[in-house]
Amino acid sequence: MEIRNEIEANGRKYTPASNCAVVICIDGCEPEYLDVAISEGLMPNLKRIRSEGTDALAHSVIPSFTNPNNMSIATGRPPSVHGICGNFLFDPETGEEVMMNDVRFLRAPTLFSKYYEGGSRVAVVTAKDKLRALLGSGLNFDEDRAICFSSEKADVATKVDNGIHNASEWLGRPVPEVYSAELSEFVFAAGVKILKEWSPDVMYLSTTDYIQHKFAPHQQGAKDFYAMTDKYIGELDAMGVALVVTADHGMKPKHDTNGEPSVVYVQDLLDQWLGQGSARVILPITDPYVVHHGALGSFATAYLPEDVDRNEIISKLSNTDGILLVIDKAAAVQRFDLPPDRIGDIVMISTENMTLGTSVDRHDLEALKEPLRSHGGLTEQEVPFIVNRKINLPGAPELRNFDAFFYASIAANTRNVN
Repeated sequence: MEIRNEIEANGRKYTPASNCAVVICIDGCEPEYLDVAISEGLMPNLKRIRSEGTDALAHSVIPSFTNPNNMSIATGRPPSVHGICGNFLFDPETGEEVMMNDVRFLRAPTLFSKYYEGGSRVAVVTAKDKLRALLGSGLNFDEDRAICFSSEKADVATKVDNGIHNASEWLGRPVPEVYSAELSEFVFAAGVKILKEWSPDVMYLSTTDYIQHKFAPHQQGAKDFYAMTDKYIGELDAMGVALVVTADHGMKPKHDTNGEPSVVYVQDLLDQWLGQGSARVILPITDPYVVHHGALGSFATAYLPEDVDRNEIISKLSNTDGILLVIDKAAAVQRFDLPPDRIGDIVMISTENMTLGTSVDRHDLEALKEPLRSHGGLTEQEVPFIVNRKINLPGAPELRNFDAFFYASIAANTRNVN
C-alpha cells in the first residue's frame, strides 16, 4: 500500500515524515523526577534536548490514572470521546465491577489505526499487558506494517496477534518481573531495536510506574531509573527521530509522618450516613497490579440511592479532611470530559497527600513495603512535555499530554536542531 503523507483525525492533520515520530510515555513521571536527575548529571541527553529542543509542561486527563491517559495519548481525545475513564469500571446494569481493558470499552479509533490505514508502519510497545489490546485496536498484523506487544507477555507474542514472534527471544532479554524497573527498560530496548531493524513511521513506548510508586525523586532507585531512561532517549534521539517525552500522570507522597498510608475510607463514611451498602464507591485505580499502590488513589466515584439528597452528601464529603473536591456527575462530565454512563452520581478528589479508599477491611496493604506514593487527582495532573525539535507549544493547561502525536508529527517535519 502506498504511504500517504497525511492523515486526518480529531479535526487535525497528522503528517508522518521521512523520519520516525516517537512518543515516550514515562508512567508516573512527576516533573520533579526529571529536575532532580538532570540537576545531578544523570540525564545529560535529556538536559541537552531540553535546551536545544522545546521544554514545556502539560496537563493529563482526570482521573490522572494510567489507562485513561494512555488511551487519550493514543487517540488524541479525552475520555468523553474514547470512553476509557479508569482502569476499573462499575456497570450498573449488571452490578459487576470489571477491568476496563477490553477493546469493547473503546469508543474511538486510535491514531495508530489511522496511521496504519494510511499506509504507515506502526510500532507500539507497552510495559503491562493490560494496555496492549486497547493500544493495538484496529491494527492488522498480516502485512508486516504493525507491531504491538507488552514486556510482560513478550515471550508469548506471535506474528498473528502482535506482529512479532517471541519478542523476548528476538530482543535477547528474559521477560522481566512485573514489579521491576527492568519491565520499563525492556520497552526502551525494544524500541531502539525496532527503530534500527524495522524502520517504523510512528512508534509509541509506554512504561510502568512501579519505580515512581516506590521511590521519591531524590531516592537512589529513582535516580538509577532515570539514568537508564536517559541512555535510551539518547540512542533514539541520535537516530534522528522526532521525539516527544511526556507522562500519563504525576506522583505524590500519600502517607503520614510515620510512613502509614493516608486514606479517607469513603465507603465507610457513606455506610455510616446512609446505611450499610446503600451507596457504592468505585476506585478506578483498581487493577491486577496493586502491590505498589494498594488500590489507593486520589480519585473516586460513588453511586448513591435515588432518594438521597445528593447536595447534602456532597456537602458532608466536602467538609471531610483530606478531600479536595466533590462534584456531581453533570459537573464532573463537563469539567473533566468524562463519559456520563461510566461514572457514578458524584466524583471525589483528595488533597495532594491523601488517598481515597472504600472500606478499611477491603484494602490489603500488607504488600506495601515503602510509604505510599500514588496519583489520580488534580495534584498529579501536571506532566512533562519535551520535544527534541524547536517548535511552538502552548503552555498548560491548554497543552495536554494527548497532544503528543500531533506535535510529534509537526516535529517530524521540522529540521533537527542537533
